[in-house]
Amino acid sequence: MTRVPGQHVSPSAGAADAGNAAATGADQDLRALFGQSTAVFASLAGPAHMLESANEAFFTAIGGSERTRTGLPLGELMPELVEQGFIGLLDRVYRTGAFYSGREARVVLGEGPLAREAFFDFTYEPRLDAGGNVMGVRIIGVETTQVKQAQRLTAEHRALLEQIARQAPLPEILDGMARVIEDLAPEQVMVSVLLADTDNRHLRHGAAPSLPAFYNEAIDGIATGEGVGSCGTAAHRRTPVIVTDIATDPFWDDFRDLAGKAGVAACWSTPILARDGSLLGTFAMYHRVPRAPQEADLALARVFAGTAALAIERHRAQQAQQAAEAREKAARDDLAFLLEASTALSVDLDAAQALKRLAASCVPRLAPLCAIDVIESGRVRRVATAASTQHERDLLASHIPVYDAADDAVARVLASGTSEVARRTPTGPGPWNDLGVTGYLCVPLTDRDGVFGTVTLLSSGEHIFDGHTVALAEDLASRAALAARNARQYTHRAALARDLQAGLLLPGLPDVPGAEVATYYHPAGEGLDIGGDFYDVFPLEDGRWGFVLGDVCGRGAIAATTTALVRHTARAVAPLLPGPGTVVEAINKALLNRPRSHGTGFVTLVYGQLTPTSHGLDVELVRAGHTLPLHLDTDHSVHPIDAPGILLGISPQTHLTPHRLHLHPGESLVLYTDGTTEARRHDGELFGDQRLANALATAPNRPTAQTVIDTINQAVHTFADSKDIDDDQAILVLTATDPH
Repeated sequence: MTRVPGQHVSPSAGAADAGNAAATGADQDLRALFGQSTAVFASLAGPAHMLESANEAFFTAIGGSERTRTGLPLGELMPELVEQGFIGLLDRVYRTGAFYSGREARVVLGEGPLAREAFFDFTYEPRLDAGGNVMGVRIIGVETTQVKQAQRLTAEHRALLEQIARQAPLPEILDGMARVIEDLAPEQVMVSVLLADTDNRHLRHGAAPSLPAFYNEAIDGIATGEGVGSCGTAAHRRTPVIVTDIATDPFWDDFRDLAGKAGVAACWSTPILARDGSLLGTFAMYHRVPRAPQEADLALARVFAGTAALAIERHRAQQAQQAAEAREKAARDDLAFLLEASTALSVDLDAAQALKRLAASCVPRLAPLCAIDVIESGRVRRVATAASTQHERDLLASHIPVYDAADDAVARVLASGTSEVARRTPTGPGPWNDLGVTGYLCVPLTDRDGVFGTVTLLSSGEHIFDGHTVALAEDLASRAALAARNARQYTHRAALARDLQAGLLLPGLPDVPGAEVATYYHPAGEGLDIGGDFYDVFPLEDGRWGFVLGDVCGRGAIAATTTALVRHTARAVAPLLPGPGTVVEAINKALLNRPRSHGTGFVTLVYGQLTPTSHGLDVELVRAGHTLPLHLDTDHSVHPIDAPGILLGISPQTHLTPHRLHLHPGESLVLYTDGTTEARRHDGELFGDQRLANALATAPNRPTAQTVIDTINQAVHTFADSKDIDDDQAILVLTATDPH
């Protein structure tokens, strides 16, 4: 057994010395591979071409020490030359005395297993005696074998580099490289390339076109370490390991039988290292007989180990880029999925619909099946399911988990608030076999107050839950829980606002003798805040009725407090005071005396009293800074009622001017807030007083009170393109009826 150690640069050498050493090593490899031109000389005598003398290079070229003999005919010393025609050429030169030159002539030197192919540039020239007669032939030549090999090596190496440059598949490059080396090597050799695994502790099959498949399979995945064959040891040491005889080398104790079956007897392994010194793999040359390497063999291994390193590094860089692009694409896909799902969850503020959209978003992106359960009144209720078929959805919907069952995954997640994942069917009863369930992922829906539900994803077939899916499901569940919470809060707040607003408005329209009463109220936005507009109609003594429509500055709780103060004050004092003016002055005084915590905003209103008569309605009203009431007569003429007065809650003086009018049967008194006239269209233009008057003029003949309101609303919404109105709207219409 012979081991040839690798060449190392002294650790104490400087960077410049290291660079010089590397350059020197590369030059030595090239000289070892390409060689130097070798001049051969031989002198032959007589027609038998007796070898009289030759230089050492000649004997080395024809076969070394076994053929270092003179005094024999060349045809006897080298019988292989006869069949190749070279002895015949010598005969012709000897007979004719004419020179003969050959260029890059191919010669097979030796016979049997020891034969080798060689190439020469040579000249046969006649040897003449003093009389000019031919006495022999002189052979002068230069062996060009290594030059020819160098040309082939250069061409093949260039082809490999071109493959690397165009990013050909790594197996294709390594397989081609192995075949090139096997073809170029002067003796039979089998090449193997093993690649370092990601942990750098194991070697994986890369290429070995001439080794048996069973051998490649057996060594695929071998560990790197001291004494683990030639390749495992070379990878561990980061230096070449030469085993000349596998049968006796202890490195091969665990692989000797395998090597015997494969018919390999020697193995030279060179580590393939990256530019930073990290392990990329190993490059091995196997032989069928025990053999020690020549310098040319080692140089060939180093050159192609470097080429393999370039290919592997390029492959790894390409893989890293592809992996980065795949991760980036996956991240973009995840973000797009979450954004799309989040948009679907918040498309409206309905908690039940949000959870149904959550289930639909999960299938099939996250799993083939999905069920969502929530706790309601101490019980678990299944509120949403999703699957590819209606039958599967029905099966899921029919199964309700048991809230307090210890063997139920939903119950456990509800109790712990922690996701649960398993590659098996859920514990507890369920339609798992009918659905072909093979695994599940149960994720909690969490609110500030704790867990209020779960999202259960079910896998079937080959589908499995990985960490990425779990993280995505938890993220989506968190978004869905927030959307459901917001929806519940919105629903609660909207209901509260509606209830409070209803308490500030008439619960129902009263039956006023001799009059039709119609009202309209629409809060701005989504109705989450209590509006500042209000109206009221209430009975007084002697058959009279009081009516009021007003607008409180602001919105919300403070506006509600002020509205309640105005309405209740009007109802309380109206039976005790003589007319509308004194009632409004009482309201103003109440506003001025309210606590600051109840608001300081002003109020505009129209307050009046009506008395039914045998021929219509007598009306007396006052206007405190409010929009002008409108009188719609039977001729469809619209008359604004200008009763001067300032807004309330600002000054003790109201400066009110009462106004009296009579409504004949079919005539209407229209009271409205500024939300109607200040409705805007897309260009910002207001609906305005004139458009309101024009709309009333187009009402049908002798319209009812409700018809008047419908006419106004149709005109406003047509003008504003049916978009949401920016301010509250309130309308009160009093229409005199025929007493008969």
